[in-house]
Amino acid sequence: MRWATGARVRAEGLALTTGEGPVYTGVDLTARPGTLTVFQADSGGGRSALLLSLTGRMRPTTGSLYVDGFTLPRQARKVRRLSSLGLMDDVNALEERARVREHLTEAVMLRNRPAPRGLVDQALDAADVPDIDRGSLTKDLTMLERRRLGVALALIAEPRLLAVDDVDGGLGPGHQADLWGTLARLAEEGITVVATCADADELEEVRGPLVKGPFPIEQDPDAGSGDGKKGPEAAATTETPAPAGSRSRLTALLRRSEHRGGDRGTSQT
Repeated sequence: MRWATGARVRAEGLALTTGEGPVYTGVDLTARPGTLTVFQADSGGGRSALLLSLTGRMRPTTGSLYVDGFTLPRQARKVRRLSSLGLMDDVNALEERARVREHLTEAVMLRNRPAPRGLVDQALDAADVPDIDRGSLTKDLTMLERRRLGVALALIAEPRLLAVDDVDGGLGPGHQADLWGTLARLAEEGITVVATCADADELEEVRGPLVKGPFPIEQDPDAGSGDGKKGPEAAATTETPAPAGSRSRLTALLRRSEHRGGDRGTSQT
């Protein structure tokens, strides 16, 4: 199956700062339809917050951001409708005691429009888990099955922009390479894919003209100043340490976005 043509993403000087300090800074990005763009940082380095911002689910502090011609955060609701998230802690984690079929049914219901015949089968096939046991409890799935199921659930929304967080998390090198291969193929089939990781070694297994990165996520308040750009316009040069309490910080950021209301809140994938 060929998915819908991807959305073009353009960010300039994008940054998110809280009272505790910068979450990410100096992000310059141009992601074309049919490409896989990868950002790299340790846990707590702003990975999840950046993906949530690019998909209209979290409001950046400064900078400009456009997705498919829509201006964020003003038109964030429209961007949320054309984008989907893979699994992300504190945002859309799987229910451990729910069965695979229940997650799939819920994803179809969240579309808010009729699903084409065979869409669930197509999404599972595209995520490379066509034979997953739909009667299995989530807690009994392998880590790779969980991550692939998360991608399948996102694809049920037929997104033009797919954001996948922490691609390498909990996976051995071989399984990391397999998942990168799936994301690269989805990009080749038309979707714009933006992903994050801590360890990008296995990304080399799918290196090609459609794969961009990995690019570092900066937390330096001065990032982006001077002559050098930080992001997909430049090579990765630094690594970011992980601040403590990163998961609770993400939750607080999400709540802040929700309290802004209107077109600037968060939504399910």
